[in-house]
Amino acid sequence: MESRPGSILESAEDVNLFDSSILHFLNEFAQKSWFFDKSVAFISNNLLRGGLIMTSFWWIWFRDRESQSRDREVVLAGFIASFMALSIARVLAAVLPFRQRPLLDPTLGFRPPYGTGDSPIIHWSSFPSDHAVLYCSLATCLYFVSRKIGLCAYIYSLLVVCLPRVYMGLHYPTDILAGALLGIAIADLSLLQGARSFIARPFLRWLEEAPATFYPCRYLCSFLFATQFDPVRTAAGFAWQGVTGGGQGMPW
Repeated sequence: MESRPGSILESAEDVNLFDSSILHFLNEFAQKSWFFDKSVAFISNNLLRGGLIMTSFWWIWFRDRESQSRDREVVLAGFIASFMALSIARVLAAVLPFRQRPLLDPTLGFRPPYGTGDSPIIHWSSFPSDHAVLYCSLATCLYFVSRKIGLCAYIYSLLVVCLPRVYMGLHYPTDILAGALLGIAIADLSLLQGARSFIARPFLRWLEEAPATFYPCRYLCSFLFATQFDPVRTAAGFAWQGVTGGGQGMPW
């Protein structure tokens, strides 16, 4: 099948019709406007991507309502559930067949938007999407507290976190879909009343007995979630290169 230069090959090997159709449609807008492409890359920064979501969690934690105890249980259990979901996604990415990111797959003929190369790309399998797992899990936590806030968080996660990553060629649509379903499912199970209380109980006890250590640790956790654990990934990558002499990439 012929394809004009710079467009995604609709018949690209190993790419299903659902993925290729959406990628083809979005890629038609790439390199048409420097301002538009750079804006898409900009809204994916840590401040807009994770900072606002974490701010919502802190607001829920401190707001004075009759349901404050329940809300705090949701926040604490939600953090643990989101971390679990992210860990499971990493395991799946390691054990499932490797899937190259669209941006790096030469068979697609993907036209990279302006600004795509401004940030280093982690050469991990693109399936499932870590970002979709984490932010859909966090949005589910917010939904347990308030349906309106949760729905806004879902829409925000789609438009600000997930869609730009497809547009920039970092993920296929099915990477996003699988990650979103995984994050929602794990968070939903973890936030059932019995599981939620069990998970949150030791942390609430820690808060009651030693708030001076609880809050700094919770702040650190918020920072790591807001930055998608980038500092930890960087440190782990540096340590691994030190062990292997810098000649091998991360094993996952």
